[in-house]
Amino acid sequence: MNALLAWLATLPDPLLYGALVLAAFAENVFPPLPADTVIALGAFVAARGNGTAFGVWSATMLGNVGGAMLMYGLGHRYGLPWLIRRFPSVVSPSAADRFAERFQTQGMVAVVVSRFLPAVRALVPPMAGALGIGAARAAIAMTLASGVWYGGICTLAFRAGASADALLVRIAEQQRAIGLVAASIVVIAGGVLWGRRRARRTSGEDGQ
Repeated sequence: MNALLAWLATLPDPLLYGALVLAAFAENVFPPLPADTVIALGAFVAARGNGTAFGVWSATMLGNVGGAMLMYGLGHRYGLPWLIRRFPSVVSPSAADRFAERFQTQGMVAVVVSRFLPAVRALVPPMAGALGIGAARAAIAMTLASGVWYGGICTLAFRAGASADALLVRIAEQQRAIGLVAASIVVIAGGVLWGRRRARRTSGEDGQ
């Protein structure tokens, strides 16, 4: 981390913003990349130089939404079979069915909420494309989610003290809390849908 922080500190503002754009873009294409760490440290450096919170946030949003829409386009073009082959350990046929059901019943809300789930956030854009969510609706949903996610990171970075380590701890805590809230929403929504199905099934059996 110290080497990354030192390298970011050597970059002039335009290149620093460019590095943030690339990191946020690459997160959607290569999910194991620790983009949040790069962005948090970049924001930390910008806050102590001539950078602005809005500049960091805008650069990050440009890269993240751009990368998400690229993956959306690939999913839309190649469909679910390609996704299942591309991410076999995550996108099983049953998982694809669950995504499809969630997107069909909850629409944009499902796209927004799913982008806060660490285990699946990178899969949301190509899955939205493969399942036929409209490009404009998907872009709006992912922009909302990314805006909140990276807005929190930028806010913490620009309000942090002199310790980058403490900043990363606070960001991890924030992301853990957001992930738990998103997971709770998914569980509650799933319970409501299950209850409705059971009620319809019971009503159908009573009517026979």
